[in-house]
Amino acid sequence: MKKVYLAGPDVFKSNAKEYGEALKRICKENGLEGLFPLDSEIRAENLTPQQLAKKIQEANIELIRKSDIVVANLSNFRGSEPDSGTVWEVGFAMGLGKKVIGYSDDLRSLKEKTIEIMNLEKGSKEDKEGLLIEDFGLSHNLMFADIVLCKEFQEAIEKIKSL
Repeated sequence: MKKVYLAGPDVFKSNAKEYGEALKRICKENGLEGLFPLDSEIRAENLTPQQLAKKIQEANIELIRKSDIVVANLSNFRGSEPDSGTVWEVGFAMGLGKKVIGYSDDLRSLKEKTIEIMNLEKGSKEDKEGLLIEDFGLSHNLMFADIVLCKEFQEAIEKIKSL
């Protein structure tokens, strides 16, 4: 059974554990084993926040290493870009040679999203700080836009079955 690491900002949901279990159920129904970041048991007592953060990072790295494939929620997170931790996990997995399938609920061009979210004039080429807005017609940054293949999680799971 293929193991699938479920990357994304879903760990910040108020019902993150339950949401992760629902994603894992969908995986199981499709003959896959879902690995959700909150699956790791980490004892927080006597740890500083920085030590706890390091333990979480190490646990997630171990789950990515154990996985055969990564499915990443690359929807906008607090702006026009995905969660930076998820993007790091995607890059790490790709560096390990793992297949990564991303999904996003907003597949408009990065330029369109940036203009809207930053409340810029239509057709702006720069943001409010004078920095150029990436404009390749891609939904995400050019370094990983090619892995954003779907609009939702279930569709990403279906893609795995066709690999």
